[in-house]
Amino acid sequence: METIDKIKQQISENAILLYMKGSPKLPSCGFSSQASQALMACGEKFAYVDILQNPDIRAELPIYAQWPTFPQLWVDGELVGGCDIILEMFQKGELQPLIKESAERRDRDAQED
Repeated sequence: METIDKIKQQISENAILLYMKGSPKLPSCGFSSQASQALMACGEKFAYVDILQNPDIRAELPIYAQWPTFPQLWVDGELVGGCDIILEMFQKGELQPLIKESAERRDRDAQED
């Protein structure tokens, strides 16, 4: 599978997806750590891809997303942004409802299948 197709599949199959360095429990950079902590504080499950384990995605995603840095948060197929945007939205109380609504849609759709 082409890398771009793999990225598209990951984004379409995961309502809430964080491309990051490391994992939420063992992040490999401060920005990924802050972003994943903000997401975890929203209280919903989310998927992640460790770009350090996936150099092809690390190389191709910034081109596909037109966003040069990591982490990258994708919700319902849309790029939300990176660490600064995630933290700003969290502090303003905007991230929590976005994540909650996406998770509710995901869970409702899963029940219908």
